[in-house]
Amino acid sequence: MIGRAQELIPAPSPVTGRVRLISANWKMNHNHLEAIAAMEKLYHLLRPEQFRYAELSIHPPFVDLRSLQLLFESDRMPFVLGAQNCHQEVSGAYTGEVSAPMLSKLGVGYVIVGHSERRRLFGESAELVAQKAVAVLAAGMVPIVCVGETLEEREAGATAAVIEAQLECVVAAVPLEALPKLVVAYEPVWAIGSGQAASPADASEAAAIVRGVVAKRGGEEASSKVRVQYGGSVSAGNAGMFMAAGGVDGLLVGTASLEPEGYAQLVRDA
Repeated sequence: MIGRAQELIPAPSPVTGRVRLISANWKMNHNHLEAIAAMEKLYHLLRPEQFRYAELSIHPPFVDLRSLQLLFESDRMPFVLGAQNCHQEVSGAYTGEVSAPMLSKLGVGYVIVGHSERRRLFGESAELVAQKAVAVLAAGMVPIVCVGETLEEREAGATAAVIEAQLECVVAAVPLEALPKLVVAYEPVWAIGSGQAASPADASEAAAIVRGVVAKRGGEEASSKVRVQYGGSVSAGNAGMFMAAGGVDGLLVGTASLEPEGYAQLVRDA
Protein backbone atom coordinates (compact mmCIF):
# COMPACT_ATOMS: atom_id res chain seq x y z
CA MET A 1 0.00 0.00 0.00
CA ILE A 2 1.32 3.44 -0.91
CA GLY A 3 1.91 5.71 2.02
CA ARG A 4 0.71 9.22 2.64
CA ALA A 5 0.69 11.67 -0.24
CA GLN A 6 2.92 14.12 1.60
CA GLU A 7 5.60 11.45 1.95
CA LEU A 8 5.79 11.00 -1.80
CA ILE A 9 6.95 14.41 -2.96
CA PRO A 10 8.76 14.09 -6.31
CA ALA A 11 12.44 14.94 -6.25
CA PRO A 12 13.88 17.41 -8.76
CA SER A 13 15.90 15.94 -11.59
CA PRO A 14 19.58 15.79 -10.58
CA VAL A 15 20.47 16.98 -14.07
CA THR A 16 18.14 19.97 -14.51
CA GLY A 17 16.90 20.77 -11.01
CA ARG A 18 13.35 20.81 -12.36
CA VAL A 19 10.55 18.57 -11.07
CA ARG A 20 9.29 16.23 -13.78
CA LEU A 21 5.58 16.30 -14.67
CA ILE A 22 3.64 13.52 -16.38
CA SER A 23 0.08 14.54 -17.21
CA ALA A 24 -2.88 12.39 -18.27
CA ASN A 25 -5.31 14.22 -20.56
CA TRP A 26 -8.49 12.13 -20.67
CA LYS A 27 -10.22 14.50 -23.09
CA MET A 28 -13.95 13.65 -23.34
CA ASN A 29 -13.69 10.18 -21.83
CA HIS A 30 -14.75 8.54 -18.52
CA ASN A 31 -17.84 9.54 -16.55
CA HIS A 32 -17.35 10.10 -12.83
CA LEU A 33 -17.91 6.45 -11.92
CA GLU A 34 -15.45 5.27 -14.55
CA ALA A 35 -13.01 7.92 -13.38
CA ILE A 36 -13.12 6.70 -9.78
CA ALA A 37 -12.64 3.08 -10.84
CA ALA A 38 -9.74 3.99 -13.12
CA MET A 39 -7.91 6.00 -10.46
CA GLU A 40 -8.37 3.37 -7.76
CA LYS A 41 -6.83 0.81 -10.08
CA LEU A 42 -4.00 3.10 -11.20
CA TYR A 43 -3.15 4.00 -7.62
CA HIS A 44 -2.62 0.38 -6.70
CA LEU A 45 -0.63 -0.38 -9.83
CA LEU A 46 1.98 2.29 -9.10
CA ARG A 47 4.78 2.06 -6.56
CA PRO A 48 6.14 4.84 -4.33
CA GLU A 49 9.17 5.33 -6.59
CA GLN A 50 6.91 6.45 -9.44
CA PHE A 51 5.41 9.21 -7.30
CA ARG A 52 8.86 10.30 -6.17
CA TYR A 53 10.10 10.40 -9.77
CA ALA A 54 7.52 12.82 -11.14
CA GLU A 55 4.37 14.75 -10.37
CA LEU A 56 1.46 12.83 -11.85
CA SER A 57 -1.39 15.13 -12.85
CA ILE A 58 -4.75 13.75 -13.94
CA HIS A 59 -6.94 15.89 -16.23
CA PRO A 60 -10.47 14.43 -16.41
CA PRO A 61 -13.62 16.02 -17.86
CA PHE A 62 -15.10 18.79 -15.69
CA VAL A 63 -17.90 16.54 -14.42
CA ASP A 64 -15.35 14.19 -12.80
CA LEU A 65 -13.36 16.78 -10.89
CA ARG A 66 -15.29 16.81 -7.62
CA SER A 67 -15.41 13.01 -7.45
CA LEU A 68 -11.66 12.72 -7.97
CA GLN A 69 -10.94 15.55 -5.55
CA LEU A 70 -12.76 13.67 -2.80
CA LEU A 71 -11.10 10.38 -3.77
CA PHE A 72 -7.58 11.82 -3.77
CA GLU A 73 -8.11 13.58 -0.45
CA SER A 74 -9.91 10.77 1.40
CA ASP A 75 -7.51 8.03 0.27
CA ARG A 76 -4.46 10.31 0.35
CA MET A 77 -3.60 9.52 -3.25
CA PRO A 78 -0.57 11.59 -4.29
CA PHE A 79 -1.93 12.56 -7.70
CA VAL A 80 -2.36 16.22 -8.69
CA LEU A 81 -5.80 17.12 -9.98
CA GLY A 82 -5.81 18.90 -13.32
CA ALA A 83 -8.32 20.43 -15.72
CA GLN A 84 -8.41 20.47 -19.51
CA ASN A 85 -9.50 24.04 -20.09
CA CYS A 86 -11.04 27.12 -18.47
CA HIS A 87 -12.64 30.44 -19.39
CA GLN A 88 -10.53 33.56 -19.27
CA GLU A 89 -13.02 35.58 -17.21
CA VAL A 90 -13.59 35.19 -13.47
CA SER A 91 -17.39 35.12 -13.80
CA GLY A 92 -20.20 36.34 -16.00
CA ALA A 93 -22.85 35.43 -18.56
CA TYR A 94 -20.87 32.70 -20.31
CA THR A 95 -23.25 29.77 -20.52
CA GLY A 96 -21.53 26.42 -20.34
CA GLU A 97 -18.13 27.78 -19.29
CA VAL A 98 -16.02 27.17 -16.18
CA SER A 99 -13.74 29.80 -14.65
CA ALA A 100 -10.27 29.38 -13.21
CA PRO A 101 -11.33 30.32 -9.63
CA MET A 102 -14.00 27.61 -9.78
CA LEU A 103 -11.33 25.06 -10.64
CA SER A 104 -9.03 26.33 -7.91
CA LYS A 105 -11.77 25.77 -5.31
CA LEU A 106 -11.84 22.10 -6.38
CA GLY A 107 -8.16 21.66 -5.61
CA VAL A 108 -6.99 21.75 -9.22
CA GLY A 109 -3.27 22.35 -9.58
CA TYR A 110 -2.72 22.40 -13.35
CA VAL A 111 -4.91 23.60 -16.22
CA ILE A 112 -4.23 22.79 -19.88
CA VAL A 113 -4.64 25.84 -22.11
CA GLY A 114 -4.31 26.09 -25.87
CA HIS A 115 -4.47 22.38 -26.65
CA SER A 116 -4.34 21.91 -30.43
CA GLU A 117 -7.90 20.58 -30.38
CA ARG A 118 -9.07 23.80 -28.70
CA ARG A 119 -7.20 25.89 -31.26
CA ARG A 120 -8.41 23.83 -34.24
CA LEU A 121 -11.95 22.85 -33.28
CA PHE A 122 -12.95 25.89 -31.23
CA GLY A 123 -10.95 28.60 -32.95
CA GLU A 124 -8.88 29.64 -29.94
CA SER A 125 -6.30 32.26 -30.89
CA ALA A 126 -2.87 32.79 -29.38
CA GLU A 127 -4.23 35.91 -27.68
CA LEU A 128 -7.10 33.99 -26.08
CA VAL A 129 -4.73 31.26 -24.89
CA ALA A 130 -2.59 33.96 -23.27
CA GLN A 131 -5.63 35.37 -21.46
CA LYS A 132 -6.46 31.90 -20.14
CA ALA A 133 -2.90 31.37 -18.95
CA VAL A 134 -3.04 34.68 -17.05
CA ALA A 135 -6.38 33.66 -15.49
CA VAL A 136 -4.97 30.31 -14.37
CA LEU A 137 -1.96 31.94 -12.71
CA ALA A 138 -4.15 34.58 -11.04
CA ALA A 139 -6.23 31.79 -9.49
CA GLY A 140 -3.13 30.20 -7.97
CA MET A 141 -2.77 27.32 -10.43
CA VAL A 142 -0.23 26.48 -13.13
CA PRO A 143 -1.06 26.58 -16.85
CA ILE A 144 0.17 23.86 -19.18
CA VAL A 145 0.47 25.86 -22.39
CA CYS A 146 0.30 23.70 -25.52
CA VAL A 147 2.22 24.62 -28.66
CA GLY A 148 2.97 22.73 -31.84
CA GLU A 149 2.90 22.68 -35.62
CA THR A 150 0.75 20.93 -38.22
CA LEU A 151 2.20 18.59 -40.82
CA GLU A 152 2.00 21.30 -43.47
CA GLU A 153 3.87 23.74 -41.24
CA ARG A 154 6.49 21.13 -40.43
CA GLU A 155 7.06 20.31 -44.10
CA ALA A 156 7.39 24.03 -44.82
CA GLY A 157 10.14 24.32 -42.22
CA ALA A 158 8.00 26.58 -40.03
CA THR A 159 8.14 24.62 -36.77
CA ALA A 160 10.18 27.23 -34.89
CA ALA A 161 8.12 30.13 -36.21
CA VAL A 162 4.86 28.46 -35.18
CA ILE A 163 6.04 27.64 -31.66
CA GLU A 164 7.40 31.14 -31.19
CA ALA A 165 4.20 32.80 -32.40
CA GLN A 166 2.00 30.64 -30.18
CA LEU A 167 4.14 31.16 -27.09
CA GLU A 168 5.20 34.79 -27.42
CA CYS A 169 1.65 35.98 -26.68
CA VAL A 170 1.65 34.03 -23.42
CA VAL A 171 5.12 35.12 -22.35
CA ALA A 172 4.24 38.76 -23.03
CA ALA A 173 0.96 38.57 -21.10
CA VAL A 174 1.85 36.78 -17.88
CA PRO A 175 3.48 38.68 -15.00
CA LEU A 176 7.27 38.59 -15.24
CA GLU A 177 7.63 36.92 -11.86
CA ALA A 178 5.28 34.13 -12.98
CA LEU A 179 7.30 33.10 -16.03
CA PRO A 180 9.32 30.41 -14.21
CA LYS A 181 6.08 28.68 -13.18
CA LEU A 182 4.98 27.99 -16.74
CA VAL A 183 4.73 24.49 -18.13
CA VAL A 184 4.85 24.29 -21.92
CA ALA A 185 3.76 21.15 -23.73
CA TYR A 186 5.17 20.62 -27.19
CA GLU A 187 2.52 18.66 -29.05
CA PRO A 188 3.26 18.32 -32.76
CA VAL A 189 -0.26 18.35 -34.19
CA TRP A 190 0.68 15.88 -36.90
CA ALA A 191 1.61 13.28 -34.28
CA ILE A 192 -1.46 13.49 -32.01
CA GLY A 193 -3.49 10.31 -32.21
CA SER A 194 -1.64 9.24 -35.37
CA GLY A 195 0.53 6.59 -33.76
CA GLN A 196 3.51 8.43 -35.25
CA ALA A 197 5.48 10.27 -32.59
CA ALA A 198 8.09 12.91 -33.16
CA SER A 199 11.67 11.95 -32.38
CA PRO A 200 13.41 12.75 -29.09
CA ALA A 201 15.62 15.10 -31.10
CA ASP A 202 12.50 16.95 -32.31
CA ALA A 203 11.33 17.28 -28.70
CA SER A 204 14.71 18.60 -27.57
CA GLU A 205 14.76 21.13 -30.40
CA ALA A 206 11.27 22.33 -29.47
CA ALA A 207 12.30 22.63 -25.80
CA ALA A 208 15.21 24.84 -26.82
CA ILE A 209 12.87 27.04 -28.88
CA VAL A 210 10.50 27.36 -25.92
CA ARG A 211 13.26 28.37 -23.53
CA GLY A 212 14.58 30.85 -26.08
CA VAL A 213 11.21 32.60 -26.19
CA VAL A 214 11.05 32.77 -22.39
CA ALA A 215 14.63 34.01 -22.13
CA LYS A 216 13.91 36.98 -24.40
CA ARG A 217 11.62 38.43 -21.76
CA GLY A 218 12.54 36.76 -18.49
CA GLY A 219 16.23 36.02 -18.91
CA GLU A 220 18.13 32.78 -18.61
CA GLU A 221 17.15 32.17 -14.99
CA ALA A 222 13.43 32.13 -15.77
CA SER A 223 14.07 30.11 -18.91
CA SER A 224 15.99 27.48 -16.96
CA LYS A 225 13.03 26.95 -14.60
CA VAL A 226 10.28 26.55 -17.21
CA ARG A 227 9.27 22.92 -17.64
CA VAL A 228 8.69 21.47 -21.10
CA GLN A 229 6.58 18.38 -21.77
CA TYR A 230 6.32 16.31 -24.91
CA GLY A 231 2.87 15.20 -26.10
CA GLY A 232 1.91 13.38 -29.28
CA SER A 233 1.31 9.62 -29.55
CA VAL A 234 3.19 8.99 -26.30
CA SER A 235 3.23 5.29 -25.39
CA ALA A 236 4.90 2.91 -22.97
CA GLY A 237 7.28 2.07 -25.79
CA ASN A 238 8.61 5.61 -26.27
CA ALA A 239 8.01 7.35 -22.92
CA GLY A 240 11.49 6.59 -21.63
CA MET A 241 13.14 7.96 -24.78
CA PHE A 242 11.31 11.25 -24.51
CA MET A 243 12.00 11.62 -20.80
CA ALA A 244 15.69 11.09 -21.55
CA ALA A 245 15.71 13.73 -24.30
CA GLY A 246 17.62 16.87 -23.45
CA GLY A 247 15.44 19.68 -22.17
CA VAL A 248 12.31 17.53 -21.77
CA ASP A 249 10.83 17.49 -18.25
CA GLY A 250 7.67 15.48 -18.71
CA LEU A 251 4.90 14.08 -20.86
CA LEU A 252 1.37 15.08 -21.84
CA VAL A 253 -0.38 11.78 -22.52
CA GLY A 254 -3.73 11.41 -24.26
CA THR A 255 -5.21 8.09 -25.39
CA ALA A 256 -2.53 6.04 -23.65
CA SER A 257 -3.65 7.42 -20.26
CA LEU A 258 -7.20 6.05 -20.39
CA GLU A 259 -6.51 2.43 -19.48
CA PRO A 260 -4.93 2.04 -16.00
CA GLU A 261 -2.71 -0.99 -16.73
CA GLY A 262 -1.20 0.53 -19.84
CA TYR A 263 -0.78 3.94 -18.28
CA ALA A 264 0.89 2.50 -15.20
CA GLN A 265 3.36 0.74 -17.49
CA LEU A 266 4.02 4.00 -19.33
CA VAL A 267 4.75 5.82 -16.07
CA ARG A 268 7.05 3.01 -14.93
CA ASP A 269 8.90 3.06 -18.26
CA ALA A 270 9.32 6.82 -18.15
